[in-house]
Amino acid sequence: MDRAAPLVVTGDGLLVADLHRLAAAAGVVPEVVRDSAGALRGWSQAPVVLVGADCAAGLADCRPPRRGRVHVVGRDPLPDALFREAVSLGAESVAELPASEGWLVELLTDAGDGGGAPGVLVGVLGGSGGAGASVFAAALAQVVSPRHDTLLVDADPLGPGADRVLGLEAASGVRWDSLASTTGRLSSRALREALPSSGRLSVLSWPGDDVAALQPFAVREVLSAGARGYDAVLVDLPRHPDAVAEEVLARCDHVVLVVHLTVPGVTAASRLVRRLGAGGPTLHLVARSGRGGVDGEGASRVLGLPLLAEMGDQRGLEEAIDLGVGPARSHRGPLARAARAAGAVLLPAAAAAAA
Repeated sequence: MDRAAPLVVTGDGLLVADLHRLAAAAGVVPEVVRDSAGALRGWSQAPVVLVGADCAAGLADCRPPRRGRVHVVGRDPLPDALFREAVSLGAESVAELPASEGWLVELLTDAGDGGGAPGVLVGVLGGSGGAGASVFAAALAQVVSPRHDTLLVDADPLGPGADRVLGLEAASGVRWDSLASTTGRLSSRALREALPSSGRLSVLSWPGDDVAALQPFAVREVLSAGARGYDAVLVDLPRHPDAVAEEVLARCDHVVLVVHLTVPGVTAASRLVRRLGAGGPTLHLVARSGRGGVDGEGASRVLGLPLLAEMGDQRGLEEAIDLGVGPARSHRGPLARAARAAGAVLLPAAAAAAA
C-alpha cells in the first residue's frame, strides 16, 4: 500500500539538504514545499509535518487545522520567538539540529512505516525437546499468510531452520548474519524488501551452518520493525534461556507451548511454565498427542494453560518439507487444522481470512 510522504515546509536550502539527508537514512522521500500555500495543500494527508524555523510564523498566521505529528525544525541556536510560534502552530515539539538528528531519523522511519496498529507478536516454544515447535511455527505462518502480511523469525540457532522448513532455503534475501550487528532504527519497508519471501510470508533465518550468537539489540530492532510492517510476527524461540529469548519474551503478546502428551513431556513443560512466571505474555498450549497416556485437557489442567489445539502426527511431513512445500501442504492435515485453531484465537482476523 502506498503511503503519503512526510511533508517538509521550508525555504531554507541548507535545512532542506539536512532533512533530505536524514530522510534518506530513514528510507523515505519527503515532499518539500517552500510556502504556506503548498503546506496547506498537503497538510492533512502527510503522516508527519516538519516546519522549518523560517516558515513557522507565516504558517501559524494561516491557522491550519490542528493535527498531530507536526514538528518545528531549525538549526542551533534557536530564537526564543520560535517556541511561541510553534505553540501557535500546534506543533508537538521543536527540534534543534544537529542535536536532534537521531530523533528525527526515528520519526521519519516511523512515518515511512505507517501509523497503523502494530502487528501481533507470537512466540512459539517447545515445552520439551523434540516437541515440534519449529514445524508448528512454520505451519502457523503458512496458514495465516495468504491474506495477511506475516513475518516468521527464526530465533533458535539449533533448530532446523525456518527457511528450510518452508522451502525458502534457496530464496534470495538476507539472513541473520547480515542483521546481527544492526544498530539504530530499522525500517520495516527495508526489512520486508531484504528478506526471503513467498507471497505475503517473509522469513528471517540463519545462513547455512553459521550459528553466530545474536545480540539482543539486533533482535529488538527486527521485532520492532516487524511489528510496524506486518500483521503477524511469529518467533520460533529456543528452549534454553538467554538474553535473546528474554528480549523476545518481553515483547510477545502471546506464547504458544508445543507439548508432547507424555508424562516426561508435560513434566518438562511444567518447569518451563514456572520459569516463564506470571506477569509476562499470555501462555497457550498446543498438545501433540501420541501414546503417552495423557490427553490435551488433562495437560491443560496440569499446566494451567488454555488448550488451543491437539494434533496427532502427520503422515508425509518429512516428504512435504523435503519437497519444499512446507508442513501445512494439506489443508486437512493435523498441522494445518491445529494451526487454524490456534490462529483463530491468537490472530482472529488473519485466521478467518485464511480459512
